[in-house]
Amino acid sequence: MTQSPLPANHPAVPPRKVGVLLANLGTPDATDYWSMRRYLNEFLSDKRVIDYPSWKWQPLLQLIILTKRPFSSGAAYKSIWNTERDESPLMTITRDQTAAIAARMKDTYGDQVEVEFCMRYGNPSTESKVQALVEKGCHKILFFPLYPHYAGATSATANDQFFRALMKQTWQPTARVVDPYFDNPLYIEALAQSVEKAYAEAANTPELLIVSYHGMPKRYLMQGDPYHCQCQKNTRLLRERLGWDESRIRTTFQSVFGPEEWLKPYTVEEVARVAKEEGKKRIAVIAPAFSADCIETLEEINEEIAESFEHAGGEAFTYIPCLNDSPAHVDALSQIIQDNLAGWV
Repeated sequence: MTQSPLPANHPAVPPRKVGVLLANLGTPDATDYWSMRRYLNEFLSDKRVIDYPSWKWQPLLQLIILTKRPFSSGAAYKSIWNTERDESPLMTITRDQTAAIAARMKDTYGDQVEVEFCMRYGNPSTESKVQALVEKGCHKILFFPLYPHYAGATSATANDQFFRALMKQTWQPTARVVDPYFDNPLYIEALAQSVEKAYAEAANTPELLIVSYHGMPKRYLMQGDPYHCQCQKNTRLLRERLGWDESRIRTTFQSVFGPEEWLKPYTVEEVARVAKEEGKKRIAVIAPAFSADCIETLEEINEEIAESFEHAGGEAFTYIPCLNDSPAHVDALSQIIQDNLAGWV
């Protein structure tokens, strides 16, 4: 059936498409004090990240933390900054991932699917990219938080921001959200291949693989957040795929912030302990919770955690990069997207 032509005075209506919006955590626009302060203020003011009452938290954040932390965080970002593109590695990698996935979608669906990426904090904002997809004619949007595991402070806050952006649309697109994919066989395969490659290239084979996940307050686990359980299962599935026994792999948590107890063991302490108490001289560290290398991997793991191991007597520290835009990772993410687009295209 042919569509009737629009009246002459009708607003332009672009051809109907489906949008895919990838989302990652975010990045400051630059490493100077005010850029860092804007970014950290948005991040640390998120109730999903820090759930203390505003009357208690905001004075501490605004008057103490944000007067000092932008300097130290800026220095850390400067040490890993992509000076060629003048942006953080997370921005570079997420853009490259998006381009690779967009090419896969075009091969599969032609011009029916538009692929964009956004950041929960900083730029490009979720709202701006939802608007861009709507303007391109996307009447349906698949929102894909690039977090393999669900956590309130990552997946949930990304979803919150996406739905807030939809609230501002006059003609609201139909929406789907991708489930956590920590147990997806293609994702596990990509992780395993990265471990096998790193071990094959190591001058001396590591004695222990530390699987380091971003930490969170233990209280969140007690409140029902499934993140801890999903991380443990992720490690088990990786171990089973590698064909290893439990002595060769260990789960830890990094990036502790604030005074309360977080998920343990802490990576920075555990790597020192295995060197001192267990006599492990060669270890490797992988960070499956991050879909792209960022400040927590390139600076925290590759510098702070590596130093902790070496100062405790460790001799060979191998950091296994995030999956980034590797072909196996792009394969996994693309297949997840195709599975979630079923019935739409």
